[in-house]
Amino acid sequence: MTFEDVMGALESLADPRRAQAGARWGVPVHDRFGVPVPEIRRLARRVGTDHEMALELWRTGMAEARILACLVADPARVTADQLARWARQLKSWDVCDAFASFLVRPSPMAATAARDWPAREEEFVKRAGYVVIASLAVHDKAASDAVFRRLLQVVVRHARDERNFVRKAVSWAIRQIGKRNFALNREAIAAARKLAGSPSAGARWAASDALRELRSEAVSRRLRARGRSAQRQG
Repeated sequence: MTFEDVMGALESLADPRRAQAGARWGVPVHDRFGVPVPEIRRLARRVGTDHEMALELWRTGMAEARILACLVADPARVTADQLARWARQLKSWDVCDAFASFLVRPSPMAATAARDWPAREEEFVKRAGYVVIASLAVHDKAASDAVFRRLLQVVVRHARDERNFVRKAVSWAIRQIGKRNFALNREAIAAARKLAGSPSAGARWAASDALRELRSEAVSRRLRARGRSAQRQG
């Protein structure tokens, strides 16, 4: 598909009412077509990996085109400069999460982003750092518990932020680490308890939100099942 083909496909799927409704979810409405993510994913499968296409799509500034760019970009070809530039241009949580999950996490720069971006002041760069941590906790099956203990320290160190999209990402990172296994569940609960005593309202909210899930019976059942599966495979 050419760039013109892809943009034409996005425009054909446009739903102005859906785009305007995005205001209810806290996203800017002036730079989007109103295309649902499942449709963007289907289009990404048609395009395949195409790094040059990704660069063109990102330059449009349209939200759905940028989400698509993150899906079709080649993580092996992305540079630190490109990631830094794209991170600074993030303007909404949905593009931020696609960028962090689909492009940064599988790239060679994931560990650096997870370590450094939560310390940044820009709202969506900071959120992207936490989303990278959450995504690594889900997808990096080979990483040791020690890696995520260090990342929990990063989360706690920089969690004192009152902005809604940041505090939600703090909770997300803690919860995903705490769902890897029982040992990390205890570590994540301890980290959340520490934040619960913070003078920051944002940190306290993230702690409460994380603890609600980490202490749930649903998570306990999942971890027990995962432990039994690991024993059988061992």
